[in-house]
Parts: sequence; C-alpha cells; structure tokens
Amino acid sequence: MSETIDLKSLRSPSPSSKVQGHANDSKVNLEDASGLTERARVHRGEQEHTDVAGETSEVPSKSVQIKAHIQFIALCYSLFLAGWNDGTTGPLLPRIQRVYHVGFAVVSLIFISNCIGFIAGATANVALTHRLGFGKVIVLGAALQAIAYTVQAPAPPFPVFAIAFAINGFGIALQDAQANGFVASLKANPTTKMGIMHAVYGLGALCAPLVSTHFSQLRHWSYHYLFSLGIAVSCALVLGLVFRFKTQDECYAEIGQAANESGESAESDYKQIFRLKAVHLLAIFSLIYVGVEVTIGGWTVTYIIDVRHGGASSGYISSGFFGGLTVGRVALLWVNHKVGERTVLFIYGILALALELVIWFVPSLIGGAVTVSIVGILLGPMYPIIMNHSGRILPRWLLTGCIGWIAGLGQAGSALIPFITGAFASRFGIVSLQPVLVTMMACMLVLWAIVPNTPRRPD
Repeated sequence: MSETIDLKSLRSPSPSSKVQGHANDSKVNLEDASGLTERARVHRGEQEHTDVAGETSEVPSKSVQIKAHIQFIALCYSLFLAGWNDGTTGPLLPRIQRVYHVGFAVVSLIFISNCIGFIAGATANVALTHRLGFGKVIVLGAALQAIAYTVQAPAPPFPVFAIAFAINGFGIALQDAQANGFVASLKANPTTKMGIMHAVYGLGALCAPLVSTHFSQLRHWSYHYLFSLGIAVSCALVLGLVFRFKTQDECYAEIGQAANESGESAESDYKQIFRLKAVHLLAIFSLIYVGVEVTIGGWTVTYIIDVRHGGASSGYISSGFFGGLTVGRVALLWVNHKVGERTVLFIYGILALALELVIWFVPSLIGGAVTVSIVGILLGPMYPIIMNHSGRILPRWLLTGCIGWIAGLGQAGSALIPFITGAFASRFGIVSLQPVLVTMMACMLVLWAIVPNTPRRPD
C-alpha cells in the first residue's frame, strides 16, 4: 500500500469540480488514513518487538540466578517434607492397629484429625500471611510439623497420637500454600518448576515407606518419627536461613522480580476468593485427587496383604507407587507441553482408571504391584497441572490465598478419602478399596470437564 500522498490532491477543489473534488477527497482521506494506520501499526509492532527484545535480553546477574535457585531448592525441601509425611503412614497402619488394638474405623480417626488440621491451616493461611508474611508463615509450618513428630515419637496413648496429626496437618497446609503460591507467581518457568517441585514431593513420599516399612517390624516402631523430626527441624532451619522471615514481595525483589498486586485486607481477600467459582471447583478436584493419591499409597499395602496375601515386605509397594508419582512428574513434562495440560489430564485420568480396574479384577500379586506403580506415573503430573492452571485463570493478587485454599482442601482430601475408605473397609472389608478408588477417579474426570479454562474475576 502506498504511504505517499500527492499534495495536489490536497488542494481545495474548484467550484466547477466540487463533486469530483469531494470524491477525490474521500479517496485521499481513506488512503491517508490507511497509510497512517499501517505506519502506526508497523511502528507499534517495532516498539513491541523492541520491548520484548529488551525484556528477554535483560539476563539476571549470576548472583541473582544463584539466589533464585537457592529459594527454589528450599521450597522443594519443604515439599519433600510434605511427601515424606504422606508416605509414612501406609506401612505403619497395620502396626498402629496392633499396638493400639484398634480396627479400621478407629485407626482412620488419625486421618480425620489430619483433615481438621489441613482445613484449619488452609483457612488461616490468608490471615496469617497478611499478619506475618510469607517467610514467617512457611517456617511456622515446618516448626508445627516438628512439634507433631516430637509428640508421636514416644508412642503416646492413641488419642494424643491422633491429635498430633491435626498439628501436623496445620503445618503442612501452611507450607503447601506458601510454596505453591510462590512458584505459581514466578515469571521464570513456573510450569517446569512446579513439576519439579512436586516431583520432589513424590521423592519424599518414595523414601518414607522405605524407612517406615523397616521400623514397622521393629520393637520401637514409633522411633520412625525421630527421623521425621530431624527432617522437619532441618527444613525449618533451611527456610529460615534462605527466606529470613521476609514477605513474598521482598523475596521476589531479591531475584529481580517485581512485586505482585496485593489485596487491601485479609477480609477483602477472603470475600473475593470465596466468590470465585473456579477456586471451589479446583479445590474439590484437589481434595479428591490428593485423597486418591494418599489412599493408594496408604491402604494398598493393607489390600495387598489381606486380599492378595502379600508378606511383610508389601510396604515397599507403597514406595513403588510414590516412585511412579515422582517419575511421572518429571518424565511426562514434555508430554504435558506437547499435548496441552488440560487435554492431557483427561488422558492420564482415563488410563489410570482403566489400570485401577485391572488391579481390581486381575488377582495377581506381582501384576498388581507393577500396575500400582504405573498408576503412580499417570497420577503424578495431575497436581502440578492443577497448580499451573490456577496460576493461569485466577487473579494474581489473590493467587497465594486461592492456592492456599486449593492445596489445603487437597490435603484435607488426603485425610478424608482414606478415612472414608477405612470406614468402608470396617464394614465390607478392605476389598472395598478398589470400588472407592474407581468412583473417585471418575468424579475427578467429571470435575475437570467443568473447571473453567479462561480467567475469571471475582463477581
């Protein structure tokens, strides 16, 4: 398109050619406008290109990059502790039942206690973050876990032992919310980092059964919690040294990232969070997903022993599941990017459900153990996908609070679904495990279908 304008055409038309002049004027004006628009568009495009190029060319200094890596490693350690905690209980359940002389229904009260702690922590997270800030809250979470393990290590009476799970749940909910919120708000590779961080969670859940299975066969079985205490104390120290009790924005400033928008008050944030339909759908999905994950890792050991007649080493099957979880969260990252996270979750869910049916209907000890590990691989990427999706569709200034609620309710699911499974097992036997898992997986697929795929603002 020509961007030059004939100056002759801009002269006033003679009276004798008034009509023709108007036509010429119109033509010139259109060409003029088109040319200016094109030049403006090109100019804006060049400017946008310059801006983008400017952004990408600003490589952070070496010290800033190192600081960002250290922060991320500290958050991964926090998630390792959460995974360690979730992987501990399954192999110890049969021993806990024998020591305290309790059945499926009563021993499942530890999951209810845990659930209460998770929900309380998720609810208090927004207010605590406004009052104390990111750095103090995440250290508080690790410290509460250390207190819980201190109570559990001497194998106190069952009511005290169960109450310690509530303290533990409160601490995990705080750490989970802060770590996920921090990574989801990062500008540099948040999706990949989310996958890696939750793979480290899986690593913790993989390592814990290896240790707890050994302790479940010893006289001082509860000394396993001394190992857990050591990890919790070291985690609190690492988080304190790395983040130095600073707010999230101050920690972002250290790695060259601008501060996020923030809400006016805790009360205002609560109102906006609970008006978002997407938050509640994601939270319920998270509740069922984490519940399924922990139920498989926890009750499958009992199922293999009682139904498939496995031996004392069946506890290692729990490690196989969490090992699959860890592998899936890293090895399938490229699949997630290639297919798209929303679509690929449906694929993983359908395949996992089909394999759970195989475990249910094919009476094979070895085949069941291998299939459980494959189910772990397929379920692994789902939780990071939930968190990444939250970062895409939820308001930035509410993200930490929203993720706190989603993660907290998810952790509540890690207590609630195993408790429901225990109640069914008490009534119908542990053979009821597979119908419960298949039903929950089907519910997950339905929920994911109705989760919004575009950003939503509070009503």
